Amino acid sequence: MKAIPLHDAVALIPDGASLMIGGFMGVGTPHRVIDELLRQGRRGLTVYGNDTARPGVGIGKLISARAVRRAVVTHIGLNPETQQQMLAGETEVDLVPQGTLIERIRAGGFGLGGILTPTGVGTVVEEGKQRLTVDGRDYLVETALRADFALVNCSMADYMGNLAYALTARNFNPVIAMAADTVIVEANHIVPVGVIPPDQVVTPAPVVDYLITND
Repeated sequence: MKAIPLHDAVALIPDGASLMIGGFMGVGTPHRVIDELLRQGRRGLTVYGNDTARPGVGIGKLISARAVRRAVVTHIGLNPETQQQMLAGETEVDLVPQGTLIERIRAGGFGLGGILTPTGVGTVVEEGKQRLTVDGRDYLVETALRADFALVNCSMADYMGNLAYALTARNFNPVIAMAADTVIVEANHIVPVGVIPPDQVVTPAPVVDYLITND
């Protein structure tokens, strides 16, 4: 793990990169990283996340700036800007059931090829997908997901890069940290090794590539 300034961390992310971003309606989202992505003018991004938050919040800022080429999310109901861009053909939106999305990401992090889920069987979701029958029940094969970068927010990180999360702000963050080639972490607090009890470490240091310094 390497500790680097915010500007340098975001400079690692090129235009057109695929990003997994933690957060649920902006809670548990790395807001400083998103603001710096906008400041550096990134474009053509593919974003995987639970949602696109709302205008002016979290991933919603990237949507408003038209920095997102494709969004793979579970819903866009609270962000009318995402809806408008989707209907206008400006942004590609893939809507995936929440459980299916996080399990596909988990599969990607654990080196699996995909998952089997009954969700979507017999609906338009099934189009173009393989169906398997296991013990008399039909399932769809949903492929695993990985990204170039995971942008993670945590409550505390120690100097080695071990991460702990607070309550529901944990959400997708630990899972996406396992499913990206490069993991960039924005911590609310950076503390000495030993402050985080071992049994409260959710994401271990070897998973983290870069920890943003709190300058």
